[in-house]
Amino acid sequence: MKTPLLLACLLFTQSAALAELKTDIEFAKVGDISLTLDANIPDGKGPFATVILVHGGGFINGTKTSYIKPLFEPLTKANFTWFTINYRLAPKHRWPACADDVERAIRWVKAHATEYKADPERIAIVGESAGGHLVSYVGVRGKDDTSVAAVVPIYAPHDLEFQVTSRNTLGRSMTALFGLTDLNDKTWKTLRSASANTYFSKGLPPFLLIHGTKDAAVPYEQSVKFQKQTQALGNTCDLITIPDGAHGMGSWEKAHPEYKDQLIDWLRKTLGEISRVRTRDGSP
Repeated sequence: MKTPLLLACLLFTQSAALAELKTDIEFAKVGDISLTLDANIPDGKGPFATVILVHGGGFINGTKTSYIKPLFEPLTKANFTWFTINYRLAPKHRWPACADDVERAIRWVKAHATEYKADPERIAIVGESAGGHLVSYVGVRGKDDTSVAAVVPIYAPHDLEFQVTSRNTLGRSMTALFGLTDLNDKTWKTLRSASANTYFSKGLPPFLLIHGTKDAAVPYEQSVKFQKQTQALGNTCDLITIPDGAHGMGSWEKAHPEYKDQLIDWLRKTLGEISRVRTRDGSP
């Protein structure tokens, strides 16, 4: 005879196995560029808490199935509806093309929520590295059709001025993204206007930051600074620190795989609270 716990595990595994993955769905057309996403739809009635994933790659590399891929399986097993998106890359497409595309994806997911069993009021945007910058930037600026319920930037350069100063160089990414070549007043103004911390205010959605202390590409201090600044305004901002963690989730797989469970637990709690409030208010 199967124990209740074993039966629950079997049912959970079966449900995750029945999730449907749809690929290469066009969510926007910008000129002659087709922007596509993949969608994972859980088995069951829904609507399900929803995650939009934004890959990294220094704003110049990457696709919807690269870099961010370690999060696919845990989100599927946890029964989230999730989407992973492509966006326009530099230097062919300068700022703010990539940020505009993330906003396009949010609008599209909200407009097609029923079709994908997504809950438009429980959307989290999750990004790593350059994608972390994008979800951070879009998250603090979200209004109406681009607003989200939670934001998870992973080893993200929230403050581009700080990023450039800490490395004392613009680097390939900033040059490609903005067309900048020199460190002058115009450059600092441009970097400031494209940084999430420039737009801090009260009433931001909850943030979860994940960052390794040995990140040589994006200093860990980026997330420490971000947390302090936004909490000072009364916002919720949690930080998961990966001891001796380098840049890239792939390097965490053996030493610190627990970050996945911590992320899932935080998303469940944060998005679940929204669901409970809605139920108490009598909303469907």
